[in-house]
Amino acid sequence: MSIVAFRPIVLTGRQMLADGRERLAAQHRSGSPGIQVCAALTELTDQIVSATYKAALAELTEKEIKQLSEGLSIAALGGYGRGDMAFYSDVDLLILHSKAVGSLAKKVVKVFVQDLYDIGLIVGQSLRTVDEAVKMALGDASIFTTQVEARHLLGSESLFQKFESKFLRRAQWSWRGIIKQIEEARGEERDQFGGTVYLLEPHVKRSSGGLRGLQLLRWIGFARYGKRDPDSLHLMGVLHQEDRDALRRAREFLLRVRNELHLHAHKAHDVLDKGEQVRIAELFGYAATEAMLPVERFMQEYFRHTQAVRQITKRFVEGAQPYRRIAEWLGPWISYSLEGEYRVGPHAITATRQGQANLQRDLTNVLRLARLANTYNKQIAYGTWKLVRDSVARHRGELSPAARRQFLELLDNPARLGELLRTLHELGVLEKLIPQFAHARSLLQFNEYHKFTVDEHTLRAVEAATEFAQRDDLLGATYRKLRDKRLLHLALLIHDLGKGYVEDHSEIGQRIAAELAGPFELDEHETETLKFLVHKHLSMSHLAFRRDTSDPAVILQFASDVGSPEVLSMLYVLTCADLSAVGPDVFNDWKGEVLASLYQRTLRQLTGESTSQDDDRLRTKLTELLGINAHTEWFQRQLEYLPSAYLHGASPDQLADELQRLSKLSADKAEAWSLYLPESQTMEYVVATHENIARGIFHKLAGALTSQGLQILSADIHTLADGLVLDRFRVKDPDFAKKPDQDRIERVKAALLNSLAGDEPPVFRKLWQHRIKSLAANLHRQPTRVRIDNNTSAKYTILDIFATDQTGLLYTIAHRLYQSGLSVAGAKIGTYLDQVVDVFYVTDRLSGKIENEQRLRDVRQQLLDAIAQLEAGA
Repeated sequence: MSIVAFRPIVLTGRQMLADGRERLAAQHRSGSPGIQVCAALTELTDQIVSATYKAALAELTEKEIKQLSEGLSIAALGGYGRGDMAFYSDVDLLILHSKAVGSLAKKVVKVFVQDLYDIGLIVGQSLRTVDEAVKMALGDASIFTTQVEARHLLGSESLFQKFESKFLRRAQWSWRGIIKQIEEARGEERDQFGGTVYLLEPHVKRSSGGLRGLQLLRWIGFARYGKRDPDSLHLMGVLHQEDRDALRRAREFLLRVRNELHLHAHKAHDVLDKGEQVRIAELFGYAATEAMLPVERFMQEYFRHTQAVRQITKRFVEGAQPYRRIAEWLGPWISYSLEGEYRVGPHAITATRQGQANLQRDLTNVLRLARLANTYNKQIAYGTWKLVRDSVARHRGELSPAARRQFLELLDNPARLGELLRTLHELGVLEKLIPQFAHARSLLQFNEYHKFTVDEHTLRAVEAATEFAQRDDLLGATYRKLRDKRLLHLALLIHDLGKGYVEDHSEIGQRIAAELAGPFELDEHETETLKFLVHKHLSMSHLAFRRDTSDPAVILQFASDVGSPEVLSMLYVLTCADLSAVGPDVFNDWKGEVLASLYQRTLRQLTGESTSQDDDRLRTKLTELLGINAHTEWFQRQLEYLPSAYLHGASPDQLADELQRLSKLSADKAEAWSLYLPESQTMEYVVATHENIARGIFHKLAGALTSQGLQILSADIHTLADGLVLDRFRVKDPDFAKKPDQDRIERVKAALLNSLAGDEPPVFRKLWQHRIKSLAANLHRQPTRVRIDNNTSAKYTILDIFATDQTGLLYTIAHRLYQSGLSVAGAKIGTYLDQVVDVFYVTDRLSGKIENEQRLRDVRQQLLDAIAQLEAGA
């Protein structure tokens, strides 16, 4: 075994680094400002770099040392140059050299950089002449942005000043192209790390509004104005004082958070995941309130800082754009006048002098401008919005009824509604129109279901609804036909504003709707509609994904609650928009199908077509498809007793095919078949058998599917005449983007049939569970809950089970129900990111509801115990 002998400077440097980090960690833990700790870390790094470079020079002759003192210069780049070093930040160096010392510089740098690596620093270095450094930076945005922060460290100051002067001069010559390159590079980074400020597990450095936003302002400022720090930009008059102060506060907050992330991970780690959010909130001393956890208060402050960074940087970048002045100069020549107050151009609407005066006088005119921009589908020119921002900041009075009328007219037009609402929110106007919006600003929903803050979720919900107008399906047609879109959009804006309080948010939301009705001059019908939409905004998804909507009584009750086709249409669109705004892929094709089916069946009920008539029509259609077979005794008996849930569970053609298969099924056999559904890219597996050949059919089939790595989306259990049982499972196969190959399908069908033949428990795939275990260890998660509903259904006891998703959960629940002597008549499986709501329609072995209270309590506890054992790995 060989032992590596390090140079003395490496051992010295390692000790300096370890001692320095330990000292500064203690300083950080004591509450020192993030900026101060980062500055000290930067100074520590300077000392180590300087000592290491001197050690490398010590091996040279005096002549060589003199040559390098005149022909080589070392500069700190990026965060190191800026003084924003975190505990495990990279050390980026630019080593400039004259042509005369090129070979000597390479020799020294090789030793110098290797020593820094051996000390334990992550080093990024480039060895270039001044001309090479300038040329490469002008052609590559990533090189340019790191060199903007160049700070002289060691070696020739005159060589560094030559570079600095030439770099600045060339940057200002090429500033138009450079700004474009920087924006494109930053856009790609946002796409990768999160384009919204309100991403609930943000990258502190690279997500929107993070430290990169602060850096973007410096880079654009350097290219456009020759200044990079906010103080200098403020003195030049291109950055407001309040913006500079907000950026300073955000920088302090974000740097302190980043330092803590690095310290706890013992490496460069910039993702603020949920476990870290909980830990840091408690470490930083955030206290709980009656309605908010410490983590929710901490993240609300985080989002307020990042929102400020995003808004300020966006305005600053817009103000630096090369096309702005050209557009303003050409405006009078390529636009037309609108009421003497505005000019409408090809792309934007601009205020005239008269319009500018009116905008500064009254917020009614600000909302009128937003309405006109929406009506004409134009952007609002940068200079005009800048004026609007200043006037809104000064406005302290009450809003007039005319202002609210303008807002309602804005809400009635989907053209640019989402964009304009976002801007009004950023300016604080939404809070003046809807005071409860102030509470929702940057409010975290600390769960694994929602991916955005409350205010971001509501804005995304409105955007999702307006985007439905482009869909060529039932949802798109329903949205386009709505006569009063303003009520729908207003309901979407306020539907979650009751969150962050102790009371149920839907109850608070209903009161908020009632409070807003007066100021917005809504009539009685409009008020009741708004209150209903907000109060019942979860009811349709609750029915669709947790209840048996093939039960006529369920449809009848829902139709009675909704009351009219118009309100039903609004609730349908609102439900789909709400799901779309939760997070990526939450509203998928399958959920769209389920909601559309519920909407259509309820609409038929409201328009006079009863569910029993639907069933009779389906039986008639099946009789036609079965032809002569339908008149045999077996088929007539089946058709007479087919349950409504089965009739509505598939297309008539599919049902006819299934009945043909069932007619040939031997009393001691089982059969499995499959169907690929391309619209939702899901598979449907159907198993038919007789009750007497296997006990506990449902849990066995669920276990078999899970053992094959399939995600079960829904399960329908049907008992037909003559003791026939047909179970239909809709699943997602994660191993295949589209239709699985035939070998895979045959393996799944074999697993299903084999499961009925024995009582061996299934063996599940070993999936990577690190993230869930991490969350379990760190998060204040909602506990597993079991709710019992004995009122909704006349025939079944309904069990709602809320739990964290994990492999084998459905099998565990179903098996426990079987062991408890219950029969599963139906199931609805809902997975939302990593949270599950599983609903089971159960009876006792005599096909009756469970009425005994003690037995219900026992069932609940048995399920909780079984899930707890699964979570513990038992």
